[in-house]
Amino acid sequence: MSLTIIKGTILSAPAPGQLEAVPGGYLVAEDGVIRGVYGTLPEQYAGAPAEDFGDALILQSFADLHLHAPQYPMLGMGMDLPLLDWLNAYAFPTEARFADTDYAREIYRRLARELVANGTTRVCMFSSLHTDATLILMEELEKAGVTGYVGKVNMDRNAAPGVLEETTEESKRETLRWLEACQDFRLVKPMLTPRFTPSCTDELMAFLGRLAAERGLPVQSHLSENDREIEWVRQLHPDCKQYWETYDKYGLWSGRTLMAHCVWSDIRERAAMKEAGVTVVHCPDSNVNVCSGTAPVRAMLEEGLKVALGSDIAGGDHLSMFDVTASAIRASKVRQMTDPARPAFLTVPEGWYLATSAGAAYFGEQPGFAAGNRLHALALADDDLPQPHPMTPQERLERAVYLRQRGAIRAVWSEGRKVFSAEG
Repeated sequence: MSLTIIKGTILSAPAPGQLEAVPGGYLVAEDGVIRGVYGTLPEQYAGAPAEDFGDALILQSFADLHLHAPQYPMLGMGMDLPLLDWLNAYAFPTEARFADTDYAREIYRRLARELVANGTTRVCMFSSLHTDATLILMEELEKAGVTGYVGKVNMDRNAAPGVLEETTEESKRETLRWLEACQDFRLVKPMLTPRFTPSCTDELMAFLGRLAAERGLPVQSHLSENDREIEWVRQLHPDCKQYWETYDKYGLWSGRTLMAHCVWSDIRERAAMKEAGVTVVHCPDSNVNVCSGTAPVRAMLEEGLKVALGSDIAGGDHLSMFDVTASAIRASKVRQMTDPARPAFLTVPEGWYLATSAGAAYFGEQPGFAAGNRLHALALADDDLPQPHPMTPQERLERAVYLRQRGAIRAVWSEGRKVFSAEG
C-alpha cells in the first residue's frame, strides 16, 4: 500500500459558496485515494511519515475544462480583434504549425509542465486537427501527470484553405486512426471535438454523433459565444431555432457534453442544457478579450446548470486558474453593473468552487477533499506576503486568488502522485 500524508492548513470547497478549513490538519490518501481530512492524525497512521508544509494552505488542485493547446505559443496576441477575425488572423495560422511533430513535441512538453507548475491537474483540451500532434500532446500531458481528456479537432469547412483544413473523408479517417492509437493512455483519454458548428459539415457532425454513441465518448465544443457566430449558425442550419439544436440533432448533446462560453444562451437554451445534463464551461478572460460579452453565470447557477471554468487559452491570456477565478468574479461584477436584473456577483468561495470541485465533478468526483476522491492537491505558501492582521484561512485563500508571492506553489499532487515540487 502507498500512503501519502500531507500536513498543513487544509482548505477545500465542499459545496458552492462554502469553504472548510482544518488548520494544522492532515490530508491522508492510500494508493492515491483520499481517506480523510483530520485535525489529529488517526492512531492507525501513527509513526507514518508525513510531509509537513507548516502553515501553508493545502488546496484542491484545478480543473481547466476548456483550453486550446496549439494556441499556447500565441498567448496574449491578437487581443484587439473580435472572435472570427482573431481565428483567421492568429489562431488558424498558429495551429497549422502543428503539422510539424518536432514543434508539437517542444511546445506541448512546455505546456504540460507549466500546467502542473500552476496547479492544474485535470483538463479537457482541444488539440489541432493533426492526429500525430494530438497523440504527442496526450503523451506529454500524461508524462507530466496531467489527467483528463484531449480531442483531435474536426473541421472540414470554413477553415483556412491552404493553411489549416481537412476534407470530410480525411477528418473521418484521421479521427478513427487517432482513436485507435490512443487506447493505451492511462490518464489522458479521447474526447470528440467538432470545433464548432460552422467548422463541420452535416456529414461530419453525423459521423461524430454515431461515434459518440457507439464508443461512449464524451464531446466538447463551443456554444453561443459571439453574436456574429450565432447568426452564422442560423444561416447554416435554418431548420434549427437555436444554436444548441445543431449539436442535439446529431447526437452530440448529452450529460457527457461540455459546451464552452454560452455567453448568449437564453433561458430556453439554458433549459436544454439543464435537461440534457450538459456542462457549461465559463471562460471569462476570452469572453472579455475578444469582446464576446459576459456570460449569465448567476442565472445558470440559480437554474441548476452545471458550470465549471476554463482558461480558454489563447483567447484567454492566463494559464493560471487562480487568475481565471479572479476573472470570473470580476466578470460577474460587470454583469451586475450592466444587467438590468442586477444579479449577485460571484463570491470568492463560489469562484473557487467552480475552479476546483465543479470541474472535478465532470470526472465523477465529489466536492472538496471527500473520502473516495483521487488525491489532486497543491500546497500554497503565503508567508512572504505582509499580514494586515492575523488572517483566517478563508482570507488567505481570498488573497491568493488575486495575489500570490513568487514561488507560491510548493508542491502539486495528481492522481495520488506528487508531480511538482518547488524544491526540484
